[in-house]
Amino acid sequence: MKNIPVAVQMFTLREECEKDFAGTLKKVADLGFDGVEFAGYGGLSVQEVKGLLDELGLKAAASHVPLDQLQNNLDQVIADQKILGSKYVVCPFLLPDQRTEENYQALITFLGQAGETCQREGITLCYHNHDFELERLEDGRMALEAIFDDTNPSHVQTELDVYWLTKAGEIPTEWIDRYKGRTPLVHLKDMTTDGEQFFAELGTGGVDIEAVLAKGEETNVSWWVVEQDVSRRSPLESIEISINYLKEKLPQLANK
Repeated sequence: MKNIPVAVQMFTLREECEKDFAGTLKKVADLGFDGVEFAGYGGLSVQEVKGLLDELGLKAAASHVPLDQLQNNLDQVIADQKILGSKYVVCPFLLPDQRTEENYQALITFLGQAGETCQREGITLCYHNHDFELERLEDGRMALEAIFDDTNPSHVQTELDVYWLTKAGEIPTEWIDRYKGRTPLVHLKDMTTDGEQFFAELGTGGVDIEAVLAKGEETNVSWWVVEQDVSRRSPLESIEISINYLKEKLPQLANK
């Protein structure tokens, strides 16, 4: 069985990172995570961040980089990934005014071009979904389908978020199968089973996380990424519950 490493999306720990970025990275390492997915670098230089990763035995799984930075500063984004040792850069979110038919078409064109540039430099560009991309475009397709179907698979790959797919009424494993070989990053999140559908620690909600994990090897997942957008307990406690769940399900984590 392929040992797929597990990272945490540092957005989960944003408040902790504001207080002590290096100390928060150490706590992530101590919990047994293999790596981190960045959402900013805590005011440090990427060289300083790389030094911390090496010291703690963590890998840079990927970096979430806002769309405007990808559009205006792609060369620097790519250079930063090379320093960090990150092979993946992710477009993480679209602002509400960017979610129009015209803007989606422009986004698809941009992602294709930026993804080609990234590929030439040994970096893979991925797109991370929420639930709003599951809305239909004028041609009847979901926006997320159009993003992936209208771009070259070697230039734009997926970071499917199982919580947001589930919230939109979709079955995550069907999307993972649909884009088999194009799913290097998968966001693992759970959802409460009540009407609120709030973010939940892995194994405590209604998302079929085990079915998702079972797809990892056959669909060539490179990283599982734990994220919890909001938690009702401390974020560190939340990710500890989630990594402990994964330690029960993934043999490679058992001794961490």
